[in-house]
Amino acid sequence: MEFYELDLCDGVLDALDDMRFYKTTPIQEHAIPPILEGRDLIGVAQTGTGKTAAYLLPVLSMLSEGNYPRDAVNCIIMAPTRELAQQIDQAMQGFSYYLDDISSVAVYGGNDGVRYEQEKRGFNTGASIIIATPGRLISHISLGNIDLSRVSFFILDEADRMLDMGFSDDIMQIERQLPKDRQTIMFSATMPEKIVELAKSILDNPVRVSIAISRPADGIHQSAYVCYEPQKLGIIRSMFRERKPERVIIFAGSKLKVKDLAIALNREGFNVGAMHSDLTQPERDDVMFRFKSGKIDILVATDIVARGIDIDDIQLVLNYDVPHDSEDYVHRIGRTARAGAEGRAVTLISEKDQAFFRQIEHFLGAPVTKNPLPAELGEAPEYKGKGQAGRKAGRHNHGGQRRGGKKHFHRHNPQKPS
Repeated sequence: MEFYELDLCDGVLDALDDMRFYKTTPIQEHAIPPILEGRDLIGVAQTGTGKTAAYLLPVLSMLSEGNYPRDAVNCIIMAPTRELAQQIDQAMQGFSYYLDDISSVAVYGGNDGVRYEQEKRGFNTGASIIIATPGRLISHISLGNIDLSRVSFFILDEADRMLDMGFSDDIMQIERQLPKDRQTIMFSATMPEKIVELAKSILDNPVRVSIAISRPADGIHQSAYVCYEPQKLGIIRSMFRERKPERVIIFAGSKLKVKDLAIALNREGFNVGAMHSDLTQPERDDVMFRFKSGKIDILVATDIVARGIDIDDIQLVLNYDVPHDSEDYVHRIGRTARAGAEGRAVTLISEKDQAFFRQIEHFLGAPVTKNPLPAELGEAPEYKGKGQAGRKAGRHNHGGQRRGGKKHFHRHNPQKPS
């Protein structure tokens, strides 16, 4: 579907035209019409499917053409991390370029007092849209800095991640400050029971839009090593001897593993940065700046902290631990091979993680190539995948192969709105 077929205002359509966005993604095609009708909505879609535009475009269009107060906060958008809040704010600036009466303020923690005062001024001057992390918004509410009594739109982006990060009570505290007759929109990558319960408590007869998880892009060369836990560092050492690490993200399952692995790789002489929840916001910003600028070759991160990382030229994604569901696996390895490029994704499968990786292979519809271990590391455990029970992984290293579905782009639309 073309954007001009939707009932969006001229200013939004002009901005989309300038940005060379012409065709909707599936989540945009199915979510924008009911939002424009004023319906509550729950959208199940992953990062990269265009969900940010799916809620920003209709809300901006309604704020532009509707009779909403100009001296009040009209829309609250909640995001789990500062990085995602910044990305939403950047998208907002582009989509609202021709909407002179609509302004936004991004509100997130980890800043100095100057930033805090700037946020307060934004509230006082009647910013139309507030994009906020839960903790920071709670801080402003508790100090009486913001009036939410006239909010018309309440949007939760990546709701599952917010609950995973322990923001459930904060969300409900914020929700209690809002009018009952607002429109509520919630997006989540997954629908566990806790998200179902949250939806029941804050949404009114919502439309549900669910977009199936996409398969990894053709350009991602997926492979794996079956190994014992103590062999993992040796595998990484061997991989980086064969090919100098550049633009590498390593995902580990806990902040303790992130810290330990970063220390170990630094001792090996590699340029490594760590991203985990114990860092202050200025420390996170510094790590990301050094990684983006090439001063750090390897970024070791947890899933939650890395959620907002948006970098296009990642060469290798290494899963130090197997993610526990297919959605997280696809999300992780999708950091490489963007915009038609090629990249590698390597997963280290310990004995306790084999069941999780078998589920991922079932979702992919084919087994992922298993690389033999480097000779010096000894024997690998058996991998009991489908049709592979009792087979031991060999030794000596060779490359992986492509897996996954094909990524399609509209010929006029090399990038899709986030």
